[in-house]
Amino acid sequence: MVAAVLFLVFAVLLLIGAPIAVCLGASSVLAMIVQGAGRPLDTIMSSLPRLVSSSTSKFVLLAIPFFILAGNIMEKAGISGKLIRLAEVCVGHLKGGLAIVCVIVSCFFAAISGSGPATVAALGLIMIPAMIKAGYKPAFAAALMGASGAIGVVIPPSITFVVYGSIADASIGTLFLAGVLPGLLMGLGLMVTALLVGSKSKLETLPKASGKERWDAFKDAFWGLLMPVIILGGIYGGIFTPTEAAAVSVIYGLFVGIFIYKQIRVQELYTLLLDSVSTTATVMFITAAASLFAYVLTRARLDVAISTALQQVTGGSTIIFFIIVNIILLIAGCFLDSTSALYIFTPLFVPVANALGIDLVHLGVVMIVNLAIGLFTPPVGVNLYVACGVADVNLKEISKAVVPLLIASIAILLIVTYVPAVSLAFV
Repeated sequence: MVAAVLFLVFAVLLLIGAPIAVCLGASSVLAMIVQGAGRPLDTIMSSLPRLVSSSTSKFVLLAIPFFILAGNIMEKAGISGKLIRLAEVCVGHLKGGLAIVCVIVSCFFAAISGSGPATVAALGLIMIPAMIKAGYKPAFAAALMGASGAIGVVIPPSITFVVYGSIADASIGTLFLAGVLPGLLMGLGLMVTALLVGSKSKLETLPKASGKERWDAFKDAFWGLLMPVIILGGIYGGIFTPTEAAAVSVIYGLFVGIFIYKQIRVQELYTLLLDSVSTTATVMFITAAASLFAYVLTRARLDVAISTALQQVTGGSTIIFFIIVNIILLIAGCFLDSTSALYIFTPLFVPVANALGIDLVHLGVVMIVNLAIGLFTPPVGVNLYVACGVADVNLKEISKAVVPLLIASIAILLIVTYVPAVSLAFV
């Protein structure tokens, strides 16, 4: 009965277009009421504050608002334009060079913002019009930007890895390291696809830059490029934890934005903080609601039942297990945001992975690459909606244009899934 209420209410709310946090929270609360039938309502509800507080007050989750703020600061500091200029002078003269620029800059900016939609919003306003001007169709330019932005949840520092690490009790520093090669492979797959699509079009190229122009562009972008080096170098050098690294990135971003690039004024800090608080509140609201959903699954022993069923279906085969994981997450990614999906599915997959001897870091990378693909998978890929707004194309047009990019990304997913060394090479 509890399972029926939980999943039925969730599905109905999702179908009528309720926000995902409301779907998770409302279905969880109603299931808790059914589960506690016969007890006073205030007794049942008294556990809600404790559950919400315990799920959102983990020290490791403190990295989320800091990384969000750091990304907003670096965007305001104009680092996206400087990164684009550096990539243009390096590869802009090649046929399809602007598509390569789009992907390369997305990889760099991903290492600063840690967020897919933020990457699309920051870079799309510059890159999409530039690609259209060069000869790419608007729908494909928007699709490529949406797909490239998804790399932001794979390449470290990634907010999604922070969430997974907090749920699975896995090392976030190790997860960051494991995300480097899969993220770069995703970028490579998108570049090859874009070049193949571009080979059939008449594309304009930029004039080949001189050595001086490249050096000047590098110097201009240097301080932005240094940020991920400081964050990741500090973590792996044992200087600070991922949470402390997030705080350091804010201080560094402010220093660069105010004193070096001089794009941020002190009076603008209030707006930056307000935007960051708003985004953080959204993420943490989803986190709280998703944790309630996971609590109901655990309390009703549904997680054990589902995990046991998964073990029986897989028959001890890691190949079958990962086929199931990929199918479930590719479908879920079309409808759920990454945080919600991780809270729902991680407790189900981790026990099975442990029983099969699968490294939890490898499992985390596979899950997050799946969810990254979900960011640009119709009909609910949030990156596509952001890109549609920038390029002024409709969802039907961008859904057709994104198909070859989806095929390339799924090919990379299969490599990441069945070649664990790709995830664990640097671990």
